[in-house]
Formats: sequence, structure tokens, C-alpha cells
Amino acid sequence: MASDQIADNASAQQPNTVVIPDGCNLGVVFRTLIAVNLTIMATLLLHSDGLLAALNGFVESAMLIEPACFLSLVVLCGLHRAAYRLPPFVQRLSCLLVPALVTMAVIRLLSGFDWFLSGFSHLGARGGMPLAALAAALFGGALQHYFELRARAFSPVLVEARLQALQARIRPHFLFNSLNAVLSLIRTEPRRAEAALEDLADLIRVLMRDGRAMTTLEKEIRLCRQYLSIEKIRLGERLKVQWERAGISDDVIFRAQIPTLLLQPLIENAVHYGVEPSTEPALIRIQLSHTLERIEIVITNPYNPYSGKGVAALPEGNQMALENIRERLALLYDVEGQLTTATSLGQFEVRASFPYVKSKVEAALAKPQGSR
Repeated sequence: MASDQIADNASAQQPNTVVIPDGCNLGVVFRTLIAVNLTIMATLLLHSDGLLAALNGFVESAMLIEPACFLSLVVLCGLHRAAYRLPPFVQRLSCLLVPALVTMAVIRLLSGFDWFLSGFSHLGARGGMPLAALAAALFGGALQHYFELRARAFSPVLVEARLQALQARIRPHFLFNSLNAVLSLIRTEPRRAEAALEDLADLIRVLMRDGRAMTTLEKEIRLCRQYLSIEKIRLGERLKVQWERAGISDDVIFRAQIPTLLLQPLIENAVHYGVEPSTEPALIRIQLSHTLERIEIVITNPYNPYSGKGVAALPEGNQMALENIRERLALLYDVEGQLTTATSLGQFEVRASFPYVKSKVEAALAKPQGSR
């Protein structure tokens, strides 16, 4: 009975799948505007006498269409942030009603202007406004379905990314080297060996998590410090790490929502390709910044164009890991998530940038079970 109650509580706390498009995302905004405007332009071309007449009609229509689109996206942006509380069918219904209601409100607002009445007199006729609202609802439903299908289409990428992450992160040589490092400490430093085993267990537990899971920046940093403490045992004084913060407060670090295993694989690449080949102490710099409601993470490590065997210092495995993270950012943030690399003055730099999203779901689920 107790286990059934715990299961019921867990299922009750599980947030719903969000199917409302994020109206604040630039990718969603661009795709919506392009789809709506292209459809309107094609319709005008079919019903106009020539290209010039279609262009004139398109310019006039833009006075109504653009405000309706932008206001609808603003409302959907607000709904998207609280959509995990709504069932999927209510979310889909909202994507129909919001454009329709916003379009009707815009028509009523603009109906007091003479230029609007002269260009859109047909909307004031009987049935004109309901038809415009119906067209807006159809646009909203079609675009919502498109964005939902697009998210589903990316799901194989997530599964593949998870498998690649497991294969790349839990490498046999990493486990072998870590266990050997721990074994070397058992007799001389048993407490340090115990702490290293605990860090290794925590790291493996997170690595086995679903690649679609989200976490906070603070938890990801904590995981990275555990990983670096393990590597410090193996690499000793060769591994130097410097954490830097610019314009990012503790509150942002604790509340910023990021994909699980976004920062740790980048640091692991820096260790594997920047520190291990070096015979001298090598510094890894990790810079965190928060500007214009965006989180930016910059990781630099020593760069040698050629390793001892004469091959490039960016082997295929490193490129696959970077592409893996780049695809995850594209899925979660569309064009607002970016991952770039650069080399300069003997340093290899990885720069990840994505929107600052507060972890509201986690805060909502963190309420005590006894609260009402």
C-alpha cells in the first residue's frame, strides 16, 4: 500500500509534456512569420491580377497580420512557461484559441483608424471577423502540429546522443584508470580513496540518466568538480583548473536550467586532448557569464596542432562529442543555442551559449508532500 501511494504521488508530481511552441524562441518566431507571410503572399498571388497588385495587398495585409502574429507569440510564450501544468489537449486547444482571440482583438483595436477601414472594410462585414479568426486558428493549429512533429523528429537524435554519450563518457580506459588511481590510495590515503569512489559512483549515476533530462547549472558544476577530482588523482600536478565568473550571481547558478551532461563532456574533452598529451602542467580555464538573459560557458585548454604521432589534435572522437552537444542545444533552444570552437595562440576554445531559463519545474516539484 505504501509503495502504491508513493508511486501515485510520483506520477501526480510528474509534469505534463509541453507541446505549446515557445513563442520567445527566435527559431519559432522566424519559422512562424515565414510560414504565415509566405502563405498570405501565395494566396494573394493566386487572387490578384498581377505581381504589383499582390505586393500592394501583401503590404496592406501586413498591417494586420504582423501585430496579430507577434501578440499571439507573446501570449504563447507566457503559456509555454506554465504549460507543464496543463494537459496536452488543453495546450493544443490554446494554440487554436490564442491566435483567433488575438486576431479578433487586433481587428477591433484597429477598426477605429480610417486607413484600416479603407483597406479592410470586408472584415467589418457580417462574417468577416469570424472568418479571420478561423484562419488564425487554423494557422495556430497547423504550426503547433508542425513544431510538435519537429520535436518528435529529433527524438531519434536524442536517443543516439544518449547512446553516444554513454559510449564516450563511460569509456573502459577511464574506469580502469580511475579504479587504479583509487587502489593506489587505499593504503596510504583511505579517506581520499573513499571520497574518490563516492565521486565516481555519483558520476556514473548521472551518466546513466536520460539525455533529455534537465538539471541546474549548480548541479552540473558540482558534477564537473567531482569528475576533475578523480582525474586529479590520476594526472596529479599536470592538471590545473581555473574557474572564472563574470556577471553571474549565485542565484543564477542555482536556478539556471541546462541540459544534463552539457558541461562535463566539454571539460572531459579538455582533459583528454589538452592535458593528457602534455608532459608539463596544463591549465584548463572554465569561464561562466550571464549577460542579456543568456548563459555563456567558455572552456579553453592547451592546443597542440600535432600530437606525438603527427595527427591533428582534434580527433574524430572529440568532434563527435562536440556535434552531440551541438545537436542537443539545437533541439532544446533552436537557433538560440550555439556551440562554437576556435583556436588561438596555442589555446583551443569551446564556447557554449544558450538562453537563461529558470528551473521552475524543479521548484514546483520540490514542495513538501504534506503541503496542500
